Amino acid sequence: MPAASARRLAAVKAAPVPDKRDAILRAAIKVFARHGYFQSQVAAGTVYLYFRSKDDLLVSIFDRTMKDAIAEGRAALAGIADPSERLRRIARLHLARLGRDRDLAVVVQVELRQSIKFMERFSSTHLQDYLNIIRRTIADGQATGAFRSDVNANTAAKVFFGALDEMATNWMLSRRKYDLAGDADAVTNLIIGGLGR
Repeated sequence: MPAASARRLAAVKAAPVPDKRDAILRAAIKVFARHGYFQSQVAAGTVYLYFRSKDDLLVSIFDRTMKDAIAEGRAALAGIADPSERLRRIARLHLARLGRDRDLAVVVQVELRQSIKFMERFSSTHLQDYLNIIRRTIADGQATGAFRSDVNANTAAKVFFGALDEMATNWMLSRRKYDLAGDADAVTNLIIGGLGR
């Protein structure tokens, strides 16, 4: 075998195999968004080599989305001392993430919320970690005197998340096409105004 052919064959063998689990998750997001979680059918076969059930698929979508959001948030906030700028960065990342992928927004904003079982699980897992990033940012602002100390940091974090959540839901349901991340500053300014001294 000529050396060039051997090198090409070695390169093909060494090329990374597409991540089947990730491909299945991306396909599930599209199917759940277009047909609804409860109306969607999951074919047997390869899917069940990676996921135990359709419920496990939905849980995995949420877990991956939240892990990615938390990791991206922590990286983006590293080195930013100003709590107002940190809140602004959180808002921009949150809305940009959902604004990039309408199908993901539908699954996260609608499909995950149609079952108390799912909501209870999600509220006690990564969502708490995400809210803690916001809460710590607000508490840091209170400790430095940038934000009012008479506002409960947990409540303020939930209000901030709730405002972002509502903006994402409104964008997803809107017939207008607009940049969702463009709403980040308005939401942040409103919250900072309420937290301001």
